[in-house]
Amino acid sequence: MRQAGRYLPEFRETRAAQDFFATCRSPKLCCELTLQPLRRFPLDAAIIFSDILVVPQALGMEVVMVPGKGPTFTEPLKEVEDLLKLRQKVDVTAELGYVFQAITLTRHSLEGRVPLIGFSGAPWTLMSYMIEGGGSSTMAKAKSWLYRHPEASHQLLRLLADVITDYLVGQVAAGAQALQLFESHAGHLGPEQFQDFALPYIRDIAQAVKSKLKEEALPLVPMIIFAKDAHYALRDLARAGYEVVGLDWTIRPQEARAQTGKDVTLQGNLDPCALYAPKEKIGELVKKMLEAFGTQRYIANLGHGLYPDMNPEHVGAFVEAVHAHSRHINKHS
Repeated sequence: MRQAGRYLPEFRETRAAQDFFATCRSPKLCCELTLQPLRRFPLDAAIIFSDILVVPQALGMEVVMVPGKGPTFTEPLKEVEDLLKLRQKVDVTAELGYVFQAITLTRHSLEGRVPLIGFSGAPWTLMSYMIEGGGSSTMAKAKSWLYRHPEASHQLLRLLADVITDYLVGQVAAGAQALQLFESHAGHLGPEQFQDFALPYIRDIAQAVKSKLKEEALPLVPMIIFAKDAHYALRDLARAGYEVVGLDWTIRPQEARAQTGKDVTLQGNLDPCALYAPKEKIGELVKKMLEAFGTQRYIANLGHGLYPDMNPEHVGAFVEAVHAHSRHINKHS
């Protein structure tokens, strides 16, 4: 996660001349940024460079990247009436075609070396940004909507789910070979709120995407759900229609496997901060992680994104350790 990111000097150099969202709207730059980590590391997949907040932009909201602060909505949703300002029908090709073009260009540039992953934010996570106006440690404004305006909240979540569905299908049509849905703010919800305001839409998206892919005779690509800090929902997520469940670093592999069963693939879950450790220590931690997960029905990854001040050499040590220890375990099992 964030394998194309600010920890790479070449990423910073490519991005220096452009506004963040202007970069997201340039298929050529997105392709270049997607490919950069693959030139450095023997990664097993590419993840298209984009941002989850392009979906609120497609609904008509203005989002700018403020240096030192992060993504900021110039006019966040404050009252229920503000929902009327959003586009009720979104033509994803017209509004997000630049992402599709980036995917097609990158897929051609990869020449089959590794698969290309597309992604979107999930409805609750996007809703929380749209109401908070940016990042928040509590999500109190967004959560207050769930309690004070449950009907309007469902209306917004449904609108987002419909746009996300079309967006993900469009990514597959453009060449994405797997899809990941990020419910990054799941941890701000308790089990009941997650059941009411997150899980139904996560399920609906998987079902609707697969149904539309069949209708349009497109490949039924694997889908990954990553709901950060939603340990209480792992059983439900394993049955939500996704082939892969992503895990953050705060759950033990054995517990996750016990809750999700044998039919789903798990992805994760090294603490990203482990990459600050010496390289030898990274190797030990990776070995321990792989022994706990096993090498089957498992994708080795971090439990969240890379941080800007991380040493690229330590990222390389992580990737090398995953390959070395996987080969060793497979040889001796």
